[in-house]
Amino acid sequence: MTLKSYISRIAWVALLGLAMVGTTVAQSYPYKAIRLIVPFPPGGGTDLLARPIAQVLSEILGQNVIVDNRSGGNGMIGADIVAKSPADGYTMMMATSAEVALNVAVYSKMPYNPERAFASVTQVAVSPLVLVVPLSLPARNVAEFIALAKERPSKLSYASGGAGGPHNVAGEWMKLLAKIDLTHVPYRGGGPLLADLMGGHVDSAIAALPVVVEQVKAGRLRVLAVTSAKRTPALPGVPTLNEAGMPGLDVSQWWGVFVPAGVPRNIIIKLHAKIVGIIKLPNILARMTALGAEPVGSSPAQFHDFLHEEITKYRRIVKLTKITID
Repeated sequence: MTLKSYISRIAWVALLGLAMVGTTVAQSYPYKAIRLIVPFPPGGGTDLLARPIAQVLSEILGQNVIVDNRSGGNGMIGADIVAKSPADGYTMMMATSAEVALNVAVYSKMPYNPERAFASVTQVAVSPLVLVVPLSLPARNVAEFIALAKERPSKLSYASGGAGGPHNVAGEWMKLLAKIDLTHVPYRGGGPLLADLMGGHVDSAIAALPVVVEQVKAGRLRVLAVTSAKRTPALPGVPTLNEAGMPGLDVSQWWGVFVPAGVPRNIIIKLHAKIVGIIKLPNILARMTALGAEPVGSSPAQFHDFLHEEITKYRRIVKLTKITID
């Protein structure tokens, strides 16, 4: 055996050993607690979906899955933590369209590249946003809301879950198509938004349905329309903004699980199987339905392709509405 062939054989054995170690680590996963980062405050739609999933996932995996709320920067503070975490499967993120799809279009600079920093696990659920008003506002449908806004130009306000977020995009698109002028009031999540909407401190809101659905069903808030292309089964009697005379407007809120790029494929496949199984459980499905969210459970590849399509869509919409953050 020549010296060259001997060295090659040693190198091959070393690589094989590393591969076997990587496989063993993936197979023994998890051996410690997992952190599920929610890039928004407690009480918002993302938090409400993440917590029951984390609880069941803890039971299935035999390790604690700890929800860690890291809000700020339109979701980018929490997302950046995930992007810079070790690629070992012990940090996950319950993300929305904002921090992984929309922010690319509204920020000139981001601390991470969503398509490179994360590996897709599965899209968990989707829900329309809703145009919702307090009962004190004298508007019972979209036509009356538009008429009121035209009577009071720049006097009516609409709240959103954050400047540059999907709620803001839907609101600005609505303003453009309806030819009305509303004052935008951004909040740092659905929980604070709901409190001020209930208190009458804002005139209307474009909100995630899970945030307001309980108050709507209790008759304490009034939904005028949904922002998706189709009506939602959660509120079948509520029209779309398309039906109300704003053709083409289609913005939905969605949630999905990501891990840092580079996490072993075995771990991603395991997490995908467990999470998709969880969202099919009758109690979790019932909770999602009650919140107005429809389960998805796509494959990692399908979710990756969907993310690319969403980034392309939001770039087009943001250019149309001229929304800028920096």
